[in-house]
Amino acid sequence: MSADSSVLGASGLHASAPALTSITFEYEGASEHLISDSLRHGSMVWTRRGRGLVGFGTAARLTTRGEQRFVEARTWFAQLLSQAQITDPINRPGSGLIAFGSFAFSFTSAFDSRLVIPQIVLGQDDEKSWITVTGSAEQLAGLTLDSALERARAAKDEAALAPTTQGEIELTSGQLTAGAYLDAVRQALGTFSESGISKLVLARDIMARSTTPIDLSHVVTALTERYGNCWTYSVDGLVGATPEMLVRVTNGLAEARVLAGTLDRATEGADAPDFAKRRLFDDPKQRHEHQLAIDSLTEALNPISHGMKSPDEPFILQLPNVWHLASDVRAELRPDERGALPSALDIAEIFHPTAAVCGTPTKQAGAVLRQLEGLDRGPYAGPVGWVDSRGDGEFGIALRGGILEDANHMRLYAGCGIVPGSVPEDELAESWAKMRPMRQALGAE
Repeated sequence: MSADSSVLGASGLHASAPALTSITFEYEGASEHLISDSLRHGSMVWTRRGRGLVGFGTAARLTTRGEQRFVEARTWFAQLLSQAQITDPINRPGSGLIAFGSFAFSFTSAFDSRLVIPQIVLGQDDEKSWITVTGSAEQLAGLTLDSALERARAAKDEAALAPTTQGEIELTSGQLTAGAYLDAVRQALGTFSESGISKLVLARDIMARSTTPIDLSHVVTALTERYGNCWTYSVDGLVGATPEMLVRVTNGLAEARVLAGTLDRATEGADAPDFAKRRLFDDPKQRHEHQLAIDSLTEALNPISHGMKSPDEPFILQLPNVWHLASDVRAELRPDERGALPSALDIAEIFHPTAAVCGTPTKQAGAVLRQLEGLDRGPYAGPVGWVDSRGDGEFGIALRGGILEDANHMRLYAGCGIVPGSVPEDELAESWAKMRPMRQALGAE
């Protein structure tokens, strides 16, 4: 099956979306491990606790940059859906025609934001398994479940990397050295009184160099096994396991998981839950940082919903590498004047960037970040996930991850929330803790 690409450049001219046909079959004989057994180097992945979506090949693709990247993506996807012929007897989130997406954190980034319509998608939730094939009407003529499964087997083989011995990993400084990061934190602390900013999230990066090609299937598998409570993602070389759900949309209900407040579990005594309670739940600084993130989300949701519901108190989220203060929030979406509900892609644009990855207020914080960080975040801390033809979907924040820059090099990212009273050395240590999932998955720790 041939791929169809579409590109939107800085000119803002819209390329024509292809006319696609998409057919979904229920896969009643699927293994309980359908998703984990389907992970390949070249596959697109969104999975949590053994459920989710794995895509292969490209039926259509959009790349775009700049301030209009979300608008152009939504316009292209809407045009594609208006022409598509979709057969979907499953009719549940993630079935039928879907697009995987990854968006740059900043409109100034050189990274290409993208939407990708896979040729093959394998899906599994707690009730059903399915396979979706997408292409031209001619390519799908006479398609049956058996022939769809045969295409999936061939796609898995094509997406696999030739087996090699796992190489040695060397970690080196990225665009921002450890010393430069400490200086950036100190500068950030000096801006609060005069800038009106109450929180600033500063990121840093490191490079991981392997002596052999990096097999993303090994990385993704390691992340799913160790961080099964997170959302593991892989889209065009962007790989990670994020604990933070930017938005999930299901039948007009929007949900999000907000994280702000972090404690490294590797420090002495930090692995006990009562220690996490004292240092996170009972710490005014951590609670203040968390409340800023909640307030930012509330402000974004109010115009498009009937009100956000969140617990009175956050809970402590336990991950293998860190503790987090977390809150799960939800809101019933409000239809627009045409009666249409916002899609997951719409809300991803509205929410991004959150206070948890940028700062408060976000617009002022973003401007300061561009001055202090000295790096292009690329897709780090941008939305990553999927959206289907109904508007349902899930977009996480691309955290605890990295981007494969070539066969042997991966750039890893982490960021920390800086507020008055932050200690630069503590923030640097926290950034290392947040890189631990990827260092472990690469075999570098």
